[in-house]
Amino acid sequence: EVQLVESGGGLVQTGGSLRLSCAYSGLVFNDYIVGWFRQGPGKGRQGLAAMTGHNRRPDYADSVKGRVTFSEDSARDVVYLQINRLRPEDTGTYYCAVRSLRKAGTFLHLDPDAYDIWGQGTQVTVSS
Repeated sequence: EVQLVESGGGLVQTGGSLRLSCAYSGLVFNDYIVGWFRQGPGKGRQGLAAMTGHNRRPDYADSVKGRVTFSEDSARDVVYLQINRLRPEDTGTYYCAVRSLRKAGTFLHLDPDAYDIWGQGTQVTVSS
């Protein structure tokens, strides 16, 4: 059974930084794509960054490019999302999610509807 557990959220001031973690189990990283998503208050889930296990080249949403870094430590079964220069509009619940690369069909890497398995999320609140 694939499981994802996010951590690292919290309350931070504008301009600060956070590193979110997503610990995964029950999967082989090379066989999946992993995405990070944010759901702001009253909003849908927005794709922020994604990485396919076989090439480890991250994709970033234009809205966060230059402020976030997706990294992975497959030896520890963890992926990270570093977010810098946080803004109040970054407030929300942050999720990681995965999709098997063996699943048929084309998809956009930052489309939340493309992902099958989700963690429980970690809350980030940015104070102004």
